[in-house]
Amino acid sequence: MEAAVAGAVAALRTAVDRDWAAVRAGRLEWSCRRTAAHVASDLIAYAGQLAGRATEAYVPFEIALDKGTGNAGLLQVIRTTGALLAATVRTTPRDVRAFHPYPFRDANRDGFAAMGVAEVLLHTHDMADGLGVAYEPSAELCSYVLTRIFPHVRPAADAWRTLLWATGRDELPGRPPVDGWKWCNNLVVHAERLTLEGVTPAAANDLALGGDGGFRWIAGGPIDGTREGAGLVVKAYEGGVHRPEWGMYVLVRRTDGLAVGAMGFHGVPDEDGRVEVGYDLVEAARGHGYATEALRALSARALARPEVHRVFALAEPDNHASRAVLARAGFTRLARGDQDDEYVAYELRG
Repeated sequence: MEAAVAGAVAALRTAVDRDWAAVRAGRLEWSCRRTAAHVASDLIAYAGQLAGRATEAYVPFEIALDKGTGNAGLLQVIRTTGALLAATVRTTPRDVRAFHPYPFRDANRDGFAAMGVAEVLLHTHDMADGLGVAYEPSAELCSYVLTRIFPHVRPAADAWRTLLWATGRDELPGRPPVDGWKWCNNLVVHAERLTLEGVTPAAANDLALGGDGGFRWIAGGPIDGTREGAGLVVKAYEGGVHRPEWGMYVLVRRTDGLAVGAMGFHGVPDEDGRVEVGYDLVEAARGHGYATEALRALSARALARPEVHRVFALAEPDNHASRAVLARAGFTRLARGDQDDEYVAYELRG
């Protein structure tokens, strides 16, 4: 957040003597001055959502510039609101989620930070375009945004051009123009004792490379199955076929905020309305019914979707614990002809 604001202010300061109210911000209908005020307003609003723990709607306040505030003063406001959002993100616990209207009605601190960075990068581009000043943020900042709130966008070599294309601001060779767009924060599914937190491409990449994905894990975690599942998320993201709702979730225990395992889908529902699920638990978390609880919650959410008619799962014949989880979650074992020799197949129908 701080790096994004610093880069934006440095670029726009070169045109501080211009009349921003008389210059249109790129392709926007707004003037550069209105666009700059919008950036500041969004940054303070995001900070307010997190600090106020707002869960139902936006906190009902807005900022207003003092009469006579010039462009230099407006840049100072952007620096200040950016600093407030950065400080709020640093001091907000990772499990806090606050209201944001789309797509899933809330976001965590990482999501609000990424949205704030996106507002700064994209609208600075708009203003720089209108004012005729040079501006290009670092690839690291652009990748930060893309891997957190644009999980459905296939990455390309040039992260900045990709972000501009994904938001309808530029062309990208080999891809059709974007007319309408929205970013996508990670999804959470609530169970009785657990929160199933959607894994972003950024978190998946960290897990696949041996990191913790931004989660605090119970002793012994994450296990190999989780890392392998994270690798599949990364592969799907790089192929442009990752869809967050049908991706991977980390199971976080509410009592202490520790991650105890992972669960997720192997892809989007097929043409017959079938979606496959898989899961694993850290050994220290087994025997407490966590997998059953999570599977019930995730399956119920999937079956509530009109395009899903059944949830499918495979278990190794000698993995009696996994088979017991499926049975307790209401899954029915399929006939022998519906599986291969290496696995036992189960399904839950809507």
